Amino acid sequence: MADIEPYESVLDAVPGAYPYPRTSRYHDAEIGIHRMPDGTEVRYAKRRLLPPLPADGDEVRPHTVADGERPDLLAQRYFGDAGQWWQIADANPVLDPRELTGEAGRVIDIPLGGSGGFPRRQP
Repeated sequence: MADIEPYESVLDAVPGAYPYPRTSRYHDAEIGIHRMPDGTEVRYAKRRLLPPLPADGDEVRPHTVADGERPDLLAQRYFGDAGQWWQIADANPVLDPRELTGEAGRVIDIPLGGSGGFPRRQP
């Protein structure tokens, strides 16, 4: 089996070497390098595990889904960036983000402040 090196050990000192922006859900994902038998290197994002759900309600606020809402629209409303929909998905136990808003009346958790550094914003 080919050796796998952590991405950080190879490119950590190179400015701009991280393939994902700080606001991406994959920014902190470990990047591996797989060497093919012919020596070609293939970089890949290693499996990203979901963070643990908060134990108390202090880190999230409930949101009742209205008809026609989408995760990206909620992220725009709460975080000011539609690309942060993944933070809402991570705060709720769903496999498919479409499950978050697929049923009007469902109550989902919105993480307060967002881990992407966006200010808290009220709807």
